[in-house]
Amino acid sequence: MSTDRVHVFGVRHHGPGSARALVRALDELKPDVILVEGPPEADGLVALAADERLEPPVALLAYPTNAAKGEHARTASFWPFAVFSPEWQAMRWAVTHDVPLRFCDLPAGHRFAARAAEPAAAEPAGPVDDSGTAAVADTEEELRIDPIAGLAHAAGYDDPERWWEDVIEHRRDVPPFAAVAEAMAAVREVAPAITEDLVREAHMRQVLRAALKEGHQRVAVVCGAWHVPALAGDLPPARDDAALLKGMPSTPTTVTWVPWTHGRLASWSGYGAGVTAPGWYHHLFTAEDQPVERWLVGVAGVLRAEDLAVSSAHVIESARLADTLAVLRGRPLPGLAEVTEATRAVLCDGDDTRLDLVQRKVVVGERLGAVPPDAPAVPLARDLDAASRRLKLAQQALISEHDLDLRKPTDLDRSRLLHRLRLLGVGWGTSKPPKPGKGTFWESWQLQWHPEYAVDLIAASGYGTTVEQAATAKAIEAAAEADLAALTGLLESCLLAQLPDAQPAVLRHLSDRAALDTDVAQLMAAVPALARSLRYGDVRATSTDALAEVLTGLVTRIRLGLPGALTGLDDDAARAMRVHLDATHEALGLLADRLPLRTEWLDTLSRLVDRSDLPGLLAGRLLRLLRDAGTLDADAAELRLARTLTVGVPPVTAAGYVEGFLSGGGLLLVHDEALLTLTDRWLAGLAPDVFTAVLPLLRRTFAAFAAPERRAVGEQVRRLGTGASRPASEVDELGDLDPARVARVLPTLELLLAAGRGAR
Repeated sequence: MSTDRVHVFGVRHHGPGSARALVRALDELKPDVILVEGPPEADGLVALAADERLEPPVALLAYPTNAAKGEHARTASFWPFAVFSPEWQAMRWAVTHDVPLRFCDLPAGHRFAARAAEPAAAEPAGPVDDSGTAAVADTEEELRIDPIAGLAHAAGYDDPERWWEDVIEHRRDVPPFAAVAEAMAAVREVAPAITEDLVREAHMRQVLRAALKEGHQRVAVVCGAWHVPALAGDLPPARDDAALLKGMPSTPTTVTWVPWTHGRLASWSGYGAGVTAPGWYHHLFTAEDQPVERWLVGVAGVLRAEDLAVSSAHVIESARLADTLAVLRGRPLPGLAEVTEATRAVLCDGDDTRLDLVQRKVVVGERLGAVPPDAPAVPLARDLDAASRRLKLAQQALISEHDLDLRKPTDLDRSRLLHRLRLLGVGWGTSKPPKPGKGTFWESWQLQWHPEYAVDLIAASGYGTTVEQAATAKAIEAAAEADLAALTGLLESCLLAQLPDAQPAVLRHLSDRAALDTDVAQLMAAVPALARSLRYGDVRATSTDALAEVLTGLVTRIRLGLPGALTGLDDDAARAMRVHLDATHEALGLLADRLPLRTEWLDTLSRLVDRSDLPGLLAGRLLRLLRDAGTLDADAAELRLARTLTVGVPPVTAAGYVEGFLSGGGLLLVHDEALLTLTDRWLAGLAPDVFTAVLPLLRRTFAAFAAPERRAVGEQVRRLGTGASRPASEVDELGDLDPARVARVLPTLELLLAAGRGAR
């Protein structure tokens, strides 16, 4: 819509039809200034649109300047642009034709200040009136938020995307702006603008008045279609807009360009002005002719890359099916719905899994934009970019797998960088378990870059100008507030990230916490990370000398406090303590060849295993740990277990003892027939009501075994029940009587026989 000097072009954000029509309109109008809906703080960044290294999709990122100092660290706003966004095409046209372009929306600084001052949202004052007012309000809200959807529903379409394709995308020779302006005027009569929109539009008019006052004769205004009625035609008095804007708070704001992705443009990502098919829209904008045929050829290429059989005949038949569906539905050309159905039926053979692949890689797309290295950025982001280029780690939207050999300097530096970023809260890399066959010199990572990490880097830039400096400062700050277990994890992270300047502070806090903490469970929770750091620190060529002293003192406190910590526990607390026992035992096992801590630990367990006041679960677990460590031989362990599985011990206590002893795997029962026989006899001797009482405990024990282990145990029990002998390959001394073991039983047997004779 236009007057003599002002020409307002209402567009759909990220609409390829709008972008194409806008370029034609600008070519015809040849404006001497262009105003675009966007943050005015970004005016100085428009010139970068002429740089071919600024590749869409990209976004303007605005954030409070003091966010780098730790204030409003999570406050930021994005204005994304794809190549098919009308605003991007307006910028490209402006820099190509040397025409000034300004952003005219409400400054981001006002929004940040208002957001910081907002009180908590109030609850509704009363029940919603169900007389019909609520339904009308919902309709108005839908029209205001998505006027395109409102127009589509008014035209009888249930899909706004399909309506947009029919009205705009498939009618390339008809300028849509006059019709869109007329439709928006009608929509706004039904759904008036809210206060936020009125304030934004008041600022847009102020910028427009300033452009007219400068003497520009052809002013092009590019804005969302919703705002056209407020900017076209006669403008209201300037004093009214000034009064509406008077006294608005503001915050100093910095704006820069950051890469964006098609996935983040999609409406399902939570971006309010998103589109469901950015990959499809990119294709519609860039395809010069035969868009459907070219699209299907691209889909076929993606499927072939996955080793799926797709021929030229498939593509031809898909195109025919899409055309036929469009004719049957009365559409001028096939749209995304028709192309998708043809793809599913022909190219994907009706397989929705293949179609999901097409949706992800083609319809949405995995395109990641690029920003010139000399674009404005915080020093921390520049340091990360430089390190990424040096280490050949590409910041890309696709997931990439990296196996790092820590014996190689480059891979070791990559590992350190990723661990430092994790300390800063930038989750670019996700650590994965090493692949089978890899030793301790290997790490596996999964990398995927998200645009939001730009905000994380801004928030972290207050800690330092380089990744190493920032991670060091962040670790030192976190150590002051962390508990004992968190401190050990933090210390391990510092070693993995090679932050030698942070380690003394973390160690000091760790030593202080360990000296004051009397909770044995907390002390035990701190052991695994310290043990891993000591065991594998030399893999990374990092010094761990100071850790040994800290760990020794920690284990000493645990050994002294463990006798009291194992008594008086309920079932839940006993289970939690069993987890700590296992973790500490395993961790100290890593240091058997470096420190005497494991021997001292086993001595402590040996003094506790026969105490009668321990919960059955923990007593059984201590027995298993000592047996596996070789401190107790199999005979001694089975004798203790046999004493527990007697009539004099409460069945629930005995069941807990069995659970503690057997938890962690059933192979022990498979390979120790004497132990299996003992357990089987105890179960067979339980009274029916007692068996019912302990069954849940036993079920929990055996359910934790792997399925093959349960089957093997069942086979062994079946042989016991039928009296069948073990396979010849498994026959050993177990079939013969052991004189030493028989000698232990004989005195008791003589007493029993004597008592029996006396009774007669």
